[in-house]
Amino acid sequence: MDLRLRGRKLYAAAGALAVLIGGGTWAAVSSDTAPAVHREDRRLTMPETPGGKKEVRIDTSFFTADSAGDTGKGGSGARRPAVLLGHGFGGSKNDVRAQAEQLARNGYAVLTWSARGFGKSTGKIGLNAPDGEVADVSRLIDWLAKRPEVRLDKTGDPRVGVAGASYGGAISLLAAGYDKRVDAIAPQITYWNLADALFPNGVFKKLWAGIFFTTGAAGAPTGAAGAPSDAPTGASGSTEAPTGTAPAGPTGPADPTSSGGCGRFQTDLCTMYERVAVSGKPDAAARELLEARSPSAVGDRIKVPTLITQGQSDSLFPLGQADAMQRAISKNGAPVDVDWIAGGHDGGDRETARVQARTTAWFDRYLKGDKSADTGPAFRVSRSGGVDSTDGTVRLRGASADRYTGLDNAPRRVRLTGRAQKFANPAGAGPPAISAVPGTGALGNLSALGAGGLSLDFPGQYAHFDSAPLRTPVRLTGSPAVTVRVAASSPDAVFFAKLYDVGPDGRRQVLPSQLVTPYRVENAGQTKDAEAGKGGGRRIRLHLPAVDHGFAAGHRMRLVLSATDLGYASPTEPATYTVSLEDGAPPATTADTPAPARRTAGELAVPTAPQVRNAAAPLPAWTWGLPAVAVLIAALLLFTARRRTATPAPDPALADVPLQITGLSKRYARSADRYAVRELSFRVEKGQVLGLLGPNGAGKTTTLRMLMGLIRPDDGEIRIFGQAIRPGAPVLSRVGAFVEGAGFLPHLSGRANLDLYWQATGRPAADAHIDEALEIAGLGDALQRAVRTYSQGMRQRLAIAQAMLGLPDLLILDEPTNGLDPPQIREMRDVMIRYAAAGRTVIVSSHLLSEVEQSCTHLVVMDRGRLVQAGPVAEIVGSGDTVLVGVAGAEPLSDTLWEKVGALPGVVSAVRAEEGLLVRLAEPGGTPRLLADLIRMEIPVDRVGPHRRLEDAFLTLIGGDAR
Repeated sequence: MDLRLRGRKLYAAAGALAVLIGGGTWAAVSSDTAPAVHREDRRLTMPETPGGKKEVRIDTSFFTADSAGDTGKGGSGARRPAVLLGHGFGGSKNDVRAQAEQLARNGYAVLTWSARGFGKSTGKIGLNAPDGEVADVSRLIDWLAKRPEVRLDKTGDPRVGVAGASYGGAISLLAAGYDKRVDAIAPQITYWNLADALFPNGVFKKLWAGIFFTTGAAGAPTGAAGAPSDAPTGASGSTEAPTGTAPAGPTGPADPTSSGGCGRFQTDLCTMYERVAVSGKPDAAARELLEARSPSAVGDRIKVPTLITQGQSDSLFPLGQADAMQRAISKNGAPVDVDWIAGGHDGGDRETARVQARTTAWFDRYLKGDKSADTGPAFRVSRSGGVDSTDGTVRLRGASADRYTGLDNAPRRVRLTGRAQKFANPAGAGPPAISAVPGTGALGNLSALGAGGLSLDFPGQYAHFDSAPLRTPVRLTGSPAVTVRVAASSPDAVFFAKLYDVGPDGRRQVLPSQLVTPYRVENAGQTKDAEAGKGGGRRIRLHLPAVDHGFAAGHRMRLVLSATDLGYASPTEPATYTVSLEDGAPPATTADTPAPARRTAGELAVPTAPQVRNAAAPLPAWTWGLPAVAVLIAALLLFTARRRTATPAPDPALADVPLQITGLSKRYARSADRYAVRELSFRVEKGQVLGLLGPNGAGKTTTLRMLMGLIRPDDGEIRIFGQAIRPGAPVLSRVGAFVEGAGFLPHLSGRANLDLYWQATGRPAADAHIDEALEIAGLGDALQRAVRTYSQGMRQRLAIAQAMLGLPDLLILDEPTNGLDPPQIREMRDVMIRYAAAGRTVIVSSHLLSEVEQSCTHLVVMDRGRLVQAGPVAEIVGSGDTVLVGVAGAEPLSDTLWEKVGALPGVVSAVRAEEGLLVRLAEPGGTPRLLADLIRMEIPVDRVGPHRRLEDAFLTLIGGDAR
């Protein structure tokens, strides 16, 4: 041990000496199964501008592996293709280190770098200026061309690809447009035209722009004392610094920030932002400045294979940016694939592992020339595949097509109706409506709390037009479009178009991906216009946000035009807008329809992209061995039948007790001291609704399986109505269970499915009590329809009706509310309460603590296989209606600001807590308005969620973190 420590110290000393002498370091990163990866850190010196005398230093890391992993070119000395990996805005080369190491193991020479003004690189941020950051990439390619590890197409021309996300994704596109040596690119969640991204349709995206410029204006980077933070602890070699490199030593930036308030930004960019932020309206000069730094400026030059990955949860760079990217590059004749991932800049699942694997395959095909590499479909969309009941996460599934369908493919015409409406832009444009809040996409999940999501529109500030209830489901994939006429009391009109998914009850509405499209309509104040025809105002074709969203049958589509939005700059002068639908004549009036109530009609073009089909779930490999396994199991059952122990005698004292568990234990397979359930004991009485709670791994599922006779306990016993439970015990006929969903024949009606199920049990038809079960489940006339037309909530209720057939005295439900929206969850809650009210017993296992609190009479809390607490809900949790508001930053709120929160309308009290504020609301449903008030008070909110007493009690019992 001492010798190894001394050896490591010697290696570290050698590495430090290499830093001082050669300006480069090597690091070895290895594992038992993967080849070792070596990292070389350097600071490369480059001119600040082409031909200029000032210099900048770019901090880089170069990664290679012991084995190139290239067919026919194995060994550490083999030449291999190179990959440049860019980082996101505000980050550094360290953010992409893990991906760089993986690419190196896959046979690439990988170069990462910190862009100007970020990390340990000097210089000013130019937002990927052609003579700045783009020129730096060309010089990095020059450096790669001189490396002996890198494969060359010809002298000075390495085989190289470029990848990166956001800011790094844009540089990959720009590099391909400005440097013909780039052979393939893989941009992710990035922009095609930065002016369009920050000034969409002439409206200033003030919140995202503010984040951009405050991040870069926070001050110039300072030099770190000593070695870089990612310097290695050991060295496996060293090299001398080539001409044009500087040591990766302790010196700071060569050009400190001027006192102009622009921080690390170039002055012209800072001046532009200040000008637009003050006026609230972009000008031609601002657009020209950003367009010159955008990939669209060189779109006709990008002719290399391009893998475009764009986020569906992204109000900064929405899907329209990727669409423009695809159309321009494919027009040049280059192969282009498009992948819409679930997440984006607003949050959600970035699908990092899958995207990185696809990027590697893309480079294998177009850099290594491996024609067998599976680069995936030409167009792929990630869609929700339900919720994983084990951890509550959203499951994703892929849908794909063999060609990119665009944003207006195969539109379905949906009729919208509504009278001409007036709405106002208030003085100061406040309070603003809320759609997406930058970087807080998770707040959009407020809809799961019954609050309709994060989106909020204020009365008098919006107009809306509705469709009739949809007869069949509609999958929207693309950008819907509709024509409206807009007139304004001011010269220009600024409004925000969005499409809601409205539930059958008309109260719950969801804004897909929390996205809106802003519009500035000039000359809307004219009474007559050449484009307006006979009426006033302007006739405008609106293109709504591009999304992938499924509308269920019975839902409505609702077009909303709002005068304000929190993320954008609206005019501060008050104005009144009048809007009506076009493309349709108003219906004829009758004696019962007065003229002011006439309704206009228009067609909403909803792209459906039928070519995009969900991937079929492949059959697991083990299914092919089922027949043989069945034979083996049958033989084992016959062999062990004679060895079964006698069933214990019934206990008359427990004949009326639905369930009693005593000393129940179950060890893990092949383990003598590791328990899934250990010494568990509790009792359930008639008429109770018992909630079985516990974190993942608590033993709930194992307990339920033993209760239903599916597995045998190692110790203890389970008695149902006094009868001991064994596999096939007759008393199990008094138990109904719904575990992990039920399978139905989609072409049959709900009633036919239930009849077939009961027939399969072999029990008399008179014992089914189908009518009673259906009355409790509340399916009504839907029972006669084919199951394929059912919503998720109806399927869940049908499954519970199936479990209730025969009216079992004990009903066991495992996660019965999975995949249901709030109204459906409430209906499911009523089903359980009604069933228990007749003197029967219900046991429910659920992760939704709020639902357990409202529907259960008793609780059993488990943790690590043991009973933590059991008893009535009221004794364990109490009641309350409190919201936890998380506040960003380390500084607590001042006393004055805290008191102002407590004085807000609808707030009963506000109490400071370690993690933020505990706000008690006067009535349910006040969360969206509270959030709007807090944002207007400029309180840095980073999360909002329920803070119910059950959650506190549960986390306290299991030793969890209340945050």
